[in-house]
Amino acid sequence: MASLDEGWADPARLYREGRKARLLLDAAREAAAEAVGCRADELVFTSSGTRAVHTGIAGALAGRRRVGRHLIVSAVEHSSVLHSAEALVAEGGSSSEVPVDRTGAVSVAAYADALRSDTALACLQSANHEVGTVQPVAEVAEACRAVGVPLLVDTAQSLGWGPVEGAWSLLTASAHKWGGPAGVGLLAVRKGVRFAAQGPVDERESGRSPGFENIPAVVAAAASLRAVRAEAAQEALRLRELTERIRARVPQSVPGVSVVGDPVRRLPGIVTFSCLYVDGETLLHELDRAGFSVSSGSSCTSSTLTPSHVLKAMGVLSEGNVRVSLPLGATEEDVERFLAVLPGAVERVREKLGASAPAAVVKEESSLIVDALGKRCPIPVIELAKVIGDVPVGGTVRVLSDDEAARLDIPAWCEMRGQEYVGEEEGPAYVIRRTS
Repeated sequence: MASLDEGWADPARLYREGRKARLLLDAAREAAAEAVGCRADELVFTSSGTRAVHTGIAGALAGRRRVGRHLIVSAVEHSSVLHSAEALVAEGGSSSEVPVDRTGAVSVAAYADALRSDTALACLQSANHEVGTVQPVAEVAEACRAVGVPLLVDTAQSLGWGPVEGAWSLLTASAHKWGGPAGVGLLAVRKGVRFAAQGPVDERESGRSPGFENIPAVVAAAASLRAVRAEAAQEALRLRELTERIRARVPQSVPGVSVVGDPVRRLPGIVTFSCLYVDGETLLHELDRAGFSVSSGSSCTSSTLTPSHVLKAMGVLSEGNVRVSLPLGATEEDVERFLAVLPGAVERVREKLGASAPAAVVKEESSLIVDALGKRCPIPVIELAKVIGDVPVGGTVRVLSDDEAARLDIPAWCEMRGQEYVGEEEGPAYVIRRTS
């Protein structure tokens, strides 16, 4: 609050008010650098976490352009990283995407294999924003260091819980993720990392983030980071117990649920699950009416109609996806009420979808063809579940579907229900063999 009164002046000016603003900015930078684990002169403030990512990647690629124009990212990075990779490819560079396992974690060996002689930069998030899986940053950083490739780590989800271990080269973060104000990002560039700021620059923030700094917001970001860190260890234990309760009890109370993400190497406050035969957007509205603000990485969103790239990369069920983020201070009573409300909300959504017009079914001797063309998820999976028992063991069902999510959700359904996914045929048609 004091910074609102004393931090209004330009910190680049030498008059009294400017010097006061400079002291506030420098103090905030020292506090943020201490939390990050870097030197104060290695850290700059940006206008957002996304801006920090774009600036960091562009500057590192430009600084190492003599080495090459190859970028490595994981398949589950934040969209800001993936958009930077797309921009590089559009400009004539190249990008490699490292796959993840079903928990959302990358393999260190796969990252090491992706490194090439022309690799200018590698990127890896510290923890996934959709499923909470923590990545092996220290091990990947060591693999990159061994061949002289800098590693940029996106710590947006994890920095509030603690510093990132390992020999990372660049680091980005966003203040609103730890409870600070929106509109403040962090970019740290280690000394010795080749970096060339792109676009018009000025003397502010080492030329890496031009423009008049928002001193009150920067101070609030640093103060909030310090405050949450002071309680992080104790709060992590408490929230981890609550999320573990959700992970254990949701599959018990709601049939046809898949809890996704690593069960151990995960952030304390995030738990994600997907529900069979449920439209994710409709379920979110049901929970919102009950007073719960949750998110979804579901394929069933009105904006894209395509599966979440994270869930798609993991190869897990995308329909009816719910991401629960427990904020600092979330209570046991909040969680218990959520667990009490969820089964009824899922059942109401399933009843609505089950009442829709059935798909056309063509019967053959030992197989069925389900025509779900033009129907959005989860309808193709619902129709598959309805008819799988109508074919003999060893028989097949062909589901015709032009919904992009079917390519992910039908194989996931087969794994959950112990049926054999044969594969995809032209049509597109998805072939399932009944095994039990």
